[in-house]
Amino acid sequence: MLRLKLLLLRAAEAAVALLVLGFFLVARLFPDRWTSAFGGWVARTVGPHLGPSRIARANLALAFPERSPAERERILRGAWDNLGRTASEYPYLGRIWDYDPDRPRRGGRIEVVGEEHFRSLRDDGKPGIVFSAHLANWELLAVAAARNGLDIAVLFRVPNNPMVAHLIRRIRGRHMGRLIPTDLRGGLALMGVLKQGGHVGMLVDQHFSRGVPGTFLGHPARTAPALAKFARAFDCPVHGARVIRLGGGRFRLEVTPPLELPPPLADQAADEAQIMAMVNATLEIWIREQPQDWLWMHRRWRPEPVRPPERRSPAAVDKAQAGL
Repeated sequence: MLRLKLLLLRAAEAAVALLVLGFFLVARLFPDRWTSAFGGWVARTVGPHLGPSRIARANLALAFPERSPAERERILRGAWDNLGRTASEYPYLGRIWDYDPDRPRRGGRIEVVGEEHFRSLRDDGKPGIVFSAHLANWELLAVAAARNGLDIAVLFRVPNNPMVAHLIRRIRGRHMGRLIPTDLRGGLALMGVLKQGGHVGMLVDQHFSRGVPGTFLGHPARTAPALAKFARAFDCPVHGARVIRLGGGRFRLEVTPPLELPPPLADQAADEAQIMAMVNATLEIWIREQPQDWLWMHRRWRPEPVRPPERRSPAAVDKAQAGL
């Protein structure tokens, strides 16, 4: 029975992989703007009726209580549209990035703001960190770094389907820098990159159960502290970068100056929390400016786990009450 289940699972994975491969091959026969528009139409038509939209609607109500349900629904449809477009643009990642800093041309697909910060990271001889969020087509950030000669290692979540994972890794690897899976060894790999004077890219907008407590868009949320740990350990510049979807198959990439990190605190947890609060404040500005570009379907806000009360012996209780 177990062997049969494994065979059925492998068959299902192969079928999905063939569908994805077939889509990518067929998509290349059409202009990328057409495929992107089609993917957006499918996602915004079907997506609002799927289970993840319940999470998205709850998130939108938390983040934008002042907006009407109709306004929040428009944001939700826009978020699905963006997700469908982003998925449909995978076969064209190299084609979309048509920006050449040496020969900028009018009417191009890409605008870049803060390109000098890419060059600074590339040429300063120090390790560096670039953080971002799941905004617009976030995959273009790694493409931009590679095209600017910035050798950057990027964390990525490996799809559960190994065949799809292999296909996507090939596409990413062709146009991006080094790709590091988000597993138990991912943090060590990033640390090794920084030790060698390299650069890392991190998406830091999702929930991390063991993260530092803070707020995100006005509500309690936990954030992974790895960025803060790396920034302190290597005393390196920390830049933000985002992609904005402009419409018509066009994008704007914005790179911020390095954050002015606060002086270190003696309490490591408090120190990491203050750094991640600065990072989250940047993400909040971006999301509020372009809410339809963000991935609202993720459970960013989660209740704190209820811990059972500590059990103590009667003697220990008596000592605590006596102040001993």
